[in-house]
Amino acid sequence: MRIAILGTRGIPASYGGFETFAQELATRLVARGHDVTVYGRSHYVDPHLQSYRGVRVVVLPTIRYKYFDTVTHTFLSTLHATGRAFDVALYCNAANAVFCGLPRLRGTAVVLNVDGVERRRRKWNWLGRAWYLFSERLATWLPHAVVTDARTISQYYRSRYGAETSFIPYGAGLAPTDSRATLDRLGLAPKEYFLYVSRFEPENNARAVIEGYQAARVDRRLVMVGDAPYAAAYISALKRLAGPRVLFTGFLFGEPYRELQTHAFAYIHGTEVGGTHPALVEAMGVGGCAVVNDVEENREVAGDVAVYFKADEPATLATALERLERDEGLRADLSQRARARAAERFSWDRIADDYERLFGLVSHHSRQAEATR
Repeated sequence: MRIAILGTRGIPASYGGFETFAQELATRLVARGHDVTVYGRSHYVDPHLQSYRGVRVVVLPTIRYKYFDTVTHTFLSTLHATGRAFDVALYCNAANAVFCGLPRLRGTAVVLNVDGVERRRRKWNWLGRAWYLFSERLATWLPHAVVTDARTISQYYRSRYGAETSFIPYGAGLAPTDSRATLDRLGLAPKEYFLYVSRFEPENNARAVIEGYQAARVDRRLVMVGDAPYAAAYISALKRLAGPRVLFTGFLFGEPYRELQTHAFAYIHGTEVGGTHPALVEAMGVGGCAVVNDVEENREVAGDVAVYFKADEPATLATALERLERDEGLRADLSQRARARAAERFSWDRIADDYERLFGLVSHHSRQAEATR
């Protein structure tokens, strides 16, 4: 099949979950003989890049503003892709639902990965929330198939819109590493720090994590990996709150990120919105002991292999961190079982199987529909 992936920042991944998803899926599909194109944004991907690990890369411009970045680039990508003979177009992000109709009119099968319920994120104003609400409804009409990466999100679309979706989870792609170069550079020692990884946005509860950590009587440092475009004031407030025992690294990807996940004493996950969050799955994949905000989506991922806290009660995080420092046996047991759960449920190869099967199905149905017109 000829497959296009639209709506992400592009590959190689050096930002977030959708970019890692596009890279992991596209490279596997290429290895299976498919022709795959990933569209990227000019401020994120080298404009001269034409391919990556066998995947064709098309770099197009966008408007670098929070409310226009994604939709502007996806609009231009859709125009470009519509002029090509793709069998399947995979759109990422529910905000892009409005663009799913055009390639469908041209006979291309269309799949939309909606991620979570994005309109619940506190970073959006009324206009952003309204657009996502509108996009949710379009997602049930325009694509041939909708993918959710958490069963709780599938249930949301079923109960609110009466729409059935395909559940395909996010993958755990990290393997543990013995390398410590990044730890040495940052002045860290293995198992001597707690790790938090996320975009620094309010619904990811970085502030609550810092407050809970500061209230805990623990010896280890807190390392905060992440950043966020368009959130300079919020990030500055976090750094003023944090104090000297909290280390901010900015975004890290590749080997530096893998080192920090591998050697963390425990991983703290604070998100409250979305489906399956990449950093949590990746922490579990390297055998990380996870301390997780207690919401339904996170329990779906971590099950009984994590310690839970409530982000709106930072003292519960303090209690969890103190408990892990006292009980090494508990930490070791959770780490071992987390790695086994990730291997069983979040294999990228199995996820690629599911997408390949879905693409084949929707492409077949699309061709049948064209033949009967």
